[in-house]
Amino acid sequence: MQGLLNNVFVRWFDNRLPILSWTNHHLMVYPTPRNLNYAWNFGSLAGLALVLQIVTGIVLAMHYTPHADMAFNSVERIMRDVNYGWLLRYMHANGASFFFIVVYIHIFRGLYYGSYKAPRELLWIIGVTQYVVMMAVAFMGYVLPWGQMSFWAATVITNLFSAIPVIGDNLVIWLWGGFAVESPTLQRFFSLHYLLPFVIAGLVGLHIWALHVHGPSNPVGISSKGPQDTIPYHPYYTSKYLSVIGLFFIALFVFVFFEPNYLGHPDNYIPANPLVTPAHIVPEWYFLPFYAILRAVPDKLGGVVLFGASIAVLFIVPWLDTSRVRSARFRPIFKQFFWVFVVVCVGLGYVGSQPAEGIMLHISRILTVYYFAHFFLVLPLVGWFERPKPLPESLGTPVFKPAGGSAE
Repeated sequence: MQGLLNNVFVRWFDNRLPILSWTNHHLMVYPTPRNLNYAWNFGSLAGLALVLQIVTGIVLAMHYTPHADMAFNSVERIMRDVNYGWLLRYMHANGASFFFIVVYIHIFRGLYYGSYKAPRELLWIIGVTQYVVMMAVAFMGYVLPWGQMSFWAATVITNLFSAIPVIGDNLVIWLWGGFAVESPTLQRFFSLHYLLPFVIAGLVGLHIWALHVHGPSNPVGISSKGPQDTIPYHPYYTSKYLSVIGLFFIALFVFVFFEPNYLGHPDNYIPANPLVTPAHIVPEWYFLPFYAILRAVPDKLGGVVLFGASIAVLFIVPWLDTSRVRSARFRPIFKQFFWVFVVVCVGLGYVGSQPAEGIMLHISRILTVYYFAHFFLVLPLVGWFERPKPLPESLGTPVFKPAGGSAE
């Protein structure tokens, strides 16, 4: 890149529009903590997944018809008559699931290593905002195939807004574009599903900007103290990132070519029928933990409040965690609670996939209580009373172990 910047034409162009120099500074020679592990690749991988969704989505939109009488058949035509339409749709559908997998790993990495702590609170808030918009985009995309599960998921979830006092019923009518989930609803969802990914792309730009102000966090959780603690982003981390990209696409194409419908629901291959209710209505797997929290409360308004609070609480995590130490590596008690929290989230996902009755309903209530307790009790109390392990003096300490001994 530096050699390219010495070219006369390139220097003339860059002097007027400094794209290449910006790229060189922020993506090539950018000083990065030398101890980042593979968990730090999932943020960039999420960006790649977003690009994949936008590109495949644009092509699919050229052949899709957002009308209640034609939507299901237009999807079938994409699958059967459009050249490689089946590949594009399976990449888009499974790509959404892989997008959420990558983002969930990215979020849990941030929670484990305390990446939300000062001075990166705004970075965390922008990231959570991206996640909320992602959920909206994914929900509206789930409706577009207009199968049985799409239709009834849209009916159930949009009806939840009617629980909001005073404005709830009018809000539902506005979302539907009428008095039932029909063509106007589908047209609105299709329009927003197409538009909002570009909003996410804009938030990604802000996220990267905020990231580069103070630099990325690191597994140790201490700040870089000089050039000896950093290395250029390229080629050290770009080479590591390329290997992760390869594994990502291998896993994605295993599903695309061998199990394309594994992460979906078979009822979605039945055309939407307002007169026939599926035996068990469930959203996509990545919404299941929140769906379990929603159903844990018998009161409709209470369920909606808890559902919203389960997501909103992520915005205030930087102020709930009272520990002065970032990384869970040096917080033995918090580390145990963190893994319990991961198990609880997985448990909520499983319970959300089951009918809300019997033992499953009781389990969902217990797990919901712990979910909120982790944020409002565990984070502040453990931060106050825990005695962390001693922190290393620099980033190089845990990387380069002295001869005859081990680094703290």
